[in-house]
Amino acid sequence: MIYGITGHQEREGIDWAWVRVMIRGEVQCGGPDLRGLSSLARGADQVFAEEILQAQGALTAIIPLEGYEENFRGEDLSRYQRLLSSSEVIMMPEAKDDEAAFLAAGMRVADDCDVLLAVWDGEPAAGSGGTGDVVGHAKTIGRAIVHFQPITREVARY
Repeated sequence: MIYGITGHQEREGIDWAWVRVMIRGEVQCGGPDLRGLSSLARGADQVFAEEILQAQGALTAIIPLEGYEENFRGEDLSRYQRLLSSSEVIMMPEAKDDEAAFLAAGMRVADDCDVLLAVWDGEPAAGSGGTGDVVGHAKTIGRAIVHFQPITREVARY
């Protein structure tokens, strides 16, 4: 089973402990061929990547752009580097700007997974390439989606 992730990096009111438990419960059902696809962004992507590795799954990092690590600081950077070193890496082709690169990487995750996990408040994306855009793409292509609403702690399956 191949899982992909899209989700918030930070947002007031997110119950990150709940998010981790929900992701853990999903990926533990992935079977012996468990694989996770993630851009390793802080927040939902890094929680997901840690849970994939904890479940003995294979992790593939979909890196949106050259110099991506410059988006990280402190513990987020350390976690990114650690997760990246445990991943197969796919580097996305150059895009016209960062937002286009993030959207392309998110769409690649949705395209290549069996099930997309979305840690999302349900609001439209703040900029191009946000969680709402990736979920919209996944719906368009008929991808199975598990939506974790991290504020209200609700789960929906599409």
